[in-house]
Amino acid sequence: MNDGDDADRPGPAAPARGPAAGSAATEGARMNAPIDRHATTAVPIHPLLASRHSTRAFTPGVDLGDDQIAALLEAARWAPSAGNTQPWRFLVARRDTGEFKRVLDCLDPGNRDWASHASALLVAARTDANAKGPLPHAAYDLGQAMAHLTFQAAAEGLTVRQMGGFDAAALAAEFGLEAPLVPMTVAAIGVAGDPAGLPEPVAGPDRRARVRLGIDDLLIRP
Repeated sequence: MNDGDDADRPGPAAPARGPAAGSAATEGARMNAPIDRHATTAVPIHPLLASRHSTRAFTPGVDLGDDQIAALLEAARWAPSAGNTQPWRFLVARRDTGEFKRVLDCLDPGNRDWASHASALLVAARTDANAKGPLPHAAYDLGQAMAHLTFQAAAEGLTVRQMGGFDAAALAAEFGLEAPLVPMTVAAIGVAGDPAGLPEPVAGPDRRARVRLGIDDLLIRP
């Protein structure tokens, strides 16, 4: 953890005999070694924010309880939105259901295999208008709702991987999502698994430390 508590960190290990450096066995062990996915932050932030990360590795065969799904949606429901318009709508497809297969079939081929192990696939759609007229901030507001959902998932011990790689037109046709509804993302939700079981290059990001632009790179200075 990057919260200042080093109590659970092991001390230096004694040298041990093993494969010679550079051998195939050594390289394989290095590639499969666990990676600390906690953020290295410039200043302390809440541990939940620092520990949240996306993964393509899910533990297969895990079902989400009704209370877990309800908590995720409740967190999204209480996100802020322009004028309290709440322009977000969700479709939840649980594993081993026809709806799950229908959503899975709309994903890009590169996403289908790993996403098939998720406990649920959630379609997040924005609504671009209501009875009073257009909602120009709908996409921004949906993003806030998904952020709330994602951090609630982290608090529940779950992980969320959001995808832009899907056929939005096919998904809309499959589930009868008509304007003003627009599918924006599909999120795979479940319990994080072992990235060692992922094929390359899918596993690559899960074997690297997380990086972000520095704060100075993000600031617009007058």
